[in-house]
Amino acid sequence: MGLLAALTLAGARGAADLASRWEGGAATALTVQLAPGAATDRALAVLEAMPEIAEARLADPARLAALLRPWLGDAIAIPLPKVIELRLARLPADPAALAGRIAALVPGAQVEAHGVWVARLLALARSLQAVAVAALVLVAGIATAVIAVAVRAGIAARRDAIAVLHALGATDADIAGRFAGRVAWLVGLGAFGGTVVAAPILAGFADMAAPLSGGRVAEGLLDLPWQRLPWAELALLPPAAALIGWVTAQVTLRLWLRRLP
Repeated sequence: MGLLAALTLAGARGAADLASRWEGGAATALTVQLAPGAATDRALAVLEAMPEIAEARLADPARLAALLRPWLGDAIAIPLPKVIELRLARLPADPAALAGRIAALVPGAQVEAHGVWVARLLALARSLQAVAVAALVLVAGIATAVIAVAVRAGIAARRDAIAVLHALGATDADIAGRFAGRVAWLVGLGAFGGTVVAAPILAGFADMAAPLSGGRVAEGLLDLPWQRLPWAELALLPPAAALIGWVTAQVTLRLWLRRLP
């Protein structure tokens, strides 16, 4: 359960990071296309004067040709349009309205806002977050059920000894405390082992996802992006698991002790 919890927790963190990167990157980008041979100096001056735009730059024709080469081949006979890449100062409330203003200020411009597909990517990332959180809750529920069954098995194996201690005056808190402390230690130790096993798996996943966040693929085990793992969240898993074990053991044993004469 500790291994599964670490994987789902890292999945939720990774989805949140991707959503933040997409929202802060592509969502604040616009593309302005001008006809081939059009003058770009005036268009750049007009765009740079707009308060919503943080940066306006003319795309390199060689880079455009490289992007089109897989579809048009090496010999591109048609004249390529002039493309101006815009970086917005902040995410606009209405990207379509901003695109309309740019088209009105720059005659003949065709504005491409990335809001539609970025919104879909954000919806996908947030759905992945919700699924990961639901999976984490499910893992915690299964772990609680497993711990409860194990505690009841331990009670059954020591039923006579517990009954004698109870008859001699031991309080429910004393008996439940001994059980709960032992269970918390075992559960926390197991969760720590699962977290340790999950760390290289998560580093491998982070390496596979590196191109999506602008990184590079690792060349070896030591080159894996260990620093990108959610170490703070992973460090909380063993104490959280121990707490779940302690509470489950306390509740399970106290309910059983109440039925003793």
